[in-house]
Amino acid sequence: MDHRKFNEFIRIAQSLNDRGIIPLLMGSVGLEVVTGKSWDAEDLDIHVPGDEGGWEVPPETSIHNWNEIVKIMKSMDYTLIDLHEHEFSKDGLSVEFGIIDTLPDFAGVRLENLEMHRKGEVKYYLLNPEQYLRVYEASSKDSYRADQNNHKDIGKIEYLKNVRNN
Repeated sequence: MDHRKFNEFIRIAQSLNDRGIIPLLMGSVGLEVVTGKSWDAEDLDIHVPGDEGGWEVPPETSIHNWNEIVKIMKSMDYTLIDLHEHEFSKDGLSVEFGIIDTLPDFAGVRLENLEMHRKGEVKYYLLNPEQYLRVYEASSKDSYRADQNNHKDIGKIEYLKNVRNN
């Protein structure tokens, strides 16, 4: 597991918590925490509350508290590099923000079923293996994601199916 990326997530999550936001750690770093297996995470994917319309909403208004998140990230020396993707960068690390509220329609993951975790005083959500399987299966049907990450997602899907069947 890449502890550097997870520790950076905890730093960001602390600042989000200070503003009443409990983030969901998604992507490979979250999957590493859940499975204890390295998935060669390239970035941090953090989901926060936003508009259920997701991509259909202008990027500057789709995430609730977006201006506060920009201030947090800038105070941590991150640079906003892509507004549409809500992507920040610092020292070669990319941090992208997504919208937690799109999970029910996108992957059938109900928000009330998310499990809250703590590291010290920091609160955050993680998906369980079944929820991750739903997300990666839904993602594999997305043409952009399939073109970009399909080979990685297939391995994750197979692993999660094996975990479920054992």
